[in-house]
Amino acid sequence: MLDTESARTLARSLRDVLRAADGVLAEDGDSRLGTLITEHIGCPIGEIPNVLERWPAWEHANLQRGLDAYLAEHSPDATWFGIAGTMRMHNDLMDMLTSSGHGMFKLGAVDYLSVAIGPESSMDAVRFGLVPTVAPDGTPVVLAVRGPAEHGEPTCTLQVLAADRGTATEVRERVSTLMRERDVFRGQILTFGFNEHRGNQLVAFQPRPELSADDVVLPAGVLQTIERHVVLAAGRSAALLAAGQHLKRGLLLHGPPGTGKTHTVRYLLSRLTGSTAIIVSGQALRMIEAATTLARRLQPSVVVVEDVDLIAQDRMFSPTGNPLLFELLNQMEGVAADADVTFVLTTNRVEVLEHALTDRPGRVDLAVEIPRPDAGGRERLLRLYTRDVELDLPDPDALVAATEGVTASFIRELARRAVLIALDRSPDVPVRLDEPILRSALDDLLAERNALTRTILGGAQPDPPAGPLPYPPGIGRPGPGMIFAEKFG
Repeated sequence: MLDTESARTLARSLRDVLRAADGVLAEDGDSRLGTLITEHIGCPIGEIPNVLERWPAWEHANLQRGLDAYLAEHSPDATWFGIAGTMRMHNDLMDMLTSSGHGMFKLGAVDYLSVAIGPESSMDAVRFGLVPTVAPDGTPVVLAVRGPAEHGEPTCTLQVLAADRGTATEVRERVSTLMRERDVFRGQILTFGFNEHRGNQLVAFQPRPELSADDVVLPAGVLQTIERHVVLAAGRSAALLAAGQHLKRGLLLHGPPGTGKTHTVRYLLSRLTGSTAIIVSGQALRMIEAATTLARRLQPSVVVVEDVDLIAQDRMFSPTGNPLLFELLNQMEGVAADADVTFVLTTNRVEVLEHALTDRPGRVDLAVEIPRPDAGGRERLLRLYTRDVELDLPDPDALVAATEGVTASFIRELARRAVLIALDRSPDVPVRLDEPILRSALDDLLAERNALTRTILGGAQPDPPAGPLPYPPGIGRPGPGMIFAEKFG
């Protein structure tokens, strides 16, 4: 066993060997990476302050747009470069630059990733790369971008390397400003999603629907009331503000499944061509805060919360409450009254909605029932869904009467099955639907074996129990097909 002095001597010798090995590696290694950074910035790697900002992974396209705009302003001929080396996507940038002289990391190619910028368009964004440029005052800086890693944190990062922290911060803020000015989400229809496998939030672009008022079959006056509350207000925002009126509004669409709530929302989105729409449903309801934050940023905007009863169930049904409900209420209340943001909520079960959602002013100020269609509505729906084929139905009354109590979804499926029957019988001639074909399709849907299908499509249901439905306090039923919730602060 070594004595203390011998141990010290051995340790010093090992230290000297490691230092000598480090020098040899530095001579043999590729030091161009570190040299490129230090020569451009004008200070050693170890003295560069660490100035960075992170965004969710779905902001990657906006980050790239902001960077492209910044480089176009200050160094249009700048050239990106990358870093080569094992595990480079998982190592800290400053550690890689410090180790570059030892051969562990070298100059390499830039990594790119294709990111969506619309329903059918995409762009290449830098997934990992650096670019020398200058600050607005001409001071040399280097911008480093890191996109979301395959199995890492679902974020994208901008890191600004400069000799002075104030300079780096100024550049970072300018890039952020350019990102917001060139936001790819503005005016788009977006759906929020959630990837449980990777634990990250997802945003997808959807095409804007193209619908006319003739495509929406509702009781007389219902669609006009909805449009006045949502679309007309959006077109007169400046005049409303000048008159001292608030812009934020909330609309609740309720009724049985399949009656046309989502279809009505699609019609509204087709009219609001200048607004950004953010749709959350299912598991994405946990992302209501991110959706509302985006809506504030991109106003005029619409936040659509589908099947809100999944999180907004009255407290008496769940004594412990629902954290997502509280988050929804906080977000709706947190949007300023003068913000041009519309909340559109849909539900199949208005009777279980939390009273705080429906009663409190500033959250929902109009509630509209989307009911099962009456006889006139069912005939209009039948003609709507068969408008692309020949409909030979001179006397539709008997067929329409046989569909009493069904929903719009049921009528749509009836039309589809009738077309299939016609194609089976006469595949080589244009589709022609007459009463026998439609009756055959209806009989099939009404057959006992299709009871579950009929329920899913919104077929006729047993009569509800006698007495008024348990609607939340403050909501009455003044007319067929409509429920107005008048709110006064």
